[in-house]
Amino acid sequence: MKDEIHPDTLDSSEQPRNGLDRVIFKFGNLISLLFVFTVAISFYEVLMRYVFNAPTIWVHETASFLGGCLFVYGGIYALSINKHVRVVLIYDIVSDRTRRWLNVFHHLMGLLFSGLLSWAAYQMVQDSWFTPFGDIRLETSGSAWNPAFPALVKGMIFMTLCIMFVQFSLHLIQELNGLRKRKDV
Repeated sequence: MKDEIHPDTLDSSEQPRNGLDRVIFKFGNLISLLFVFTVAISFYEVLMRYVFNAPTIWVHETASFLGGCLFVYGGIYALSINKHVRVVLIYDIVSDRTRRWLNVFHHLMGLLFSGLLSWAAYQMVQDSWFTPFGDIRLETSGSAWNPAFPALVKGMIFMTLCIMFVQFSLHLIQELNGLRKRKDV
């Protein structure tokens, strides 16, 4: 039995709002199983190091890479089901209409935030994926194993921020449509 969040168990404000949110939600539930894999390989490393005195060179970097990527994905996952951080002290005491305007403000600030961070992440990706002459050469960790995880994490951050920008755009459009419809009623 999988222990995942099912959309039917969420209240209406925590439902994925559009097709992109539904894909992010379902994919997030699927890749969350990588946490189990991370725990398993970490257990393997402890066993190899302390029982067999044969430490690995790949487990720590792999576990850090997977954990970092899953943490970054968590941002768009939380946004997809409306579980992001907000100041509920204010949000919960205002009227429904004021809440909608606070949501519009939130989405506008989210667009600005994710847009600026996407630009910064693009710069990081460019530096970590390409040489000054434009040849592809992924930045590596510099360890004995030397995987390209630093470049891949930076690529994941960039991709996730771009998706978040699209999410905020879609949520803003939906919120503005909701305000317009309520005005027409």
